[in-house]
Amino acid sequence: AGCGIRATSVPVDAGAAPSRVGCVLPTDQESPPGGDSDAFVRVYLVCGSRVSPVEREVRMPGGRSAAERLPVARKLLTELKRQPRATEEAAGFETAVPDDLTVGGAADGDPDEALRLNRPLDELPPFALAQLVCTYADTAVADADDGVILGGPAGDGRSRSDDGNDGDAGADRAAAPLQRYECNAALRTSPEEAVGSGTEA
Repeated sequence: AGCGIRATSVPVDAGAAPSRVGCVLPTDQESPPGGDSDAFVRVYLVCGSRVSPVEREVRMPGGRSAAERLPVARKLLTELKRQPRATEEAAGFETAVPDDLTVGGAADGDPDEALRLNRPLDELPPFALAQLVCTYADTAVADADDGVILGGPAGDGRSRSDDGNDGDAGADRAAAPLQRYECNAALRTSPEEAVGSGTEA
C-alpha cells in the first residue's frame, strides 16, 4: 500500500519478475590453457544499453608483445564476432558485430594507422562500431593518442597487404572517407550514437 500500487482482490498476472543483469563476470571463472603466444586482451561486448569490457586469453599473432597493426586487428575482430562464452552470456553480454565483417589495411593515400572495413561505416550497426572502436583502442591498432581510424571499402583499389606494400594505384573510384574515433565514456554509454561520433581523419 505504501508503494503507490492499488491493491486488488484477485491475483494479477504481471509477467515474470524483473531481472538485474550486472554485466560482471564471476571472478572464479577458469581461464583457457595458455601458451607462449597467448595474451590477455580486453574486448568490448554489448550488455544492456552500453558496451562493456570482458577479458579473454587469446593466442595473438606475435605473442604478448604483438605490434603488427593488421594481424592484431583481424584477430580482435575474430574475437568480437564469436558468440559470447557461457559465463559471458549468463552475465548479459552479447555481440552486435556481423559475421561477414572483415578488416583490411590502409588504402593508397591513407594514413598508416587507417583500417578499411568491407562495409561502409554508416551501414554498420552502431553498437558493432562502438565494440570495434573500444576493443581496438589502447592496442597496436590505435594511433599514438589511442584513437582508431576506420573507413569503409577502398573503392576499386586494393588495401595495403600485410607486408605494408601498396595495392593497385589505378583505382578510378575514390575510397570511402576515413573517420577517427575515441573510446570515451559517451561512446561506451551511448553506443547508438557511434556512427556520428567520429571526426574526419
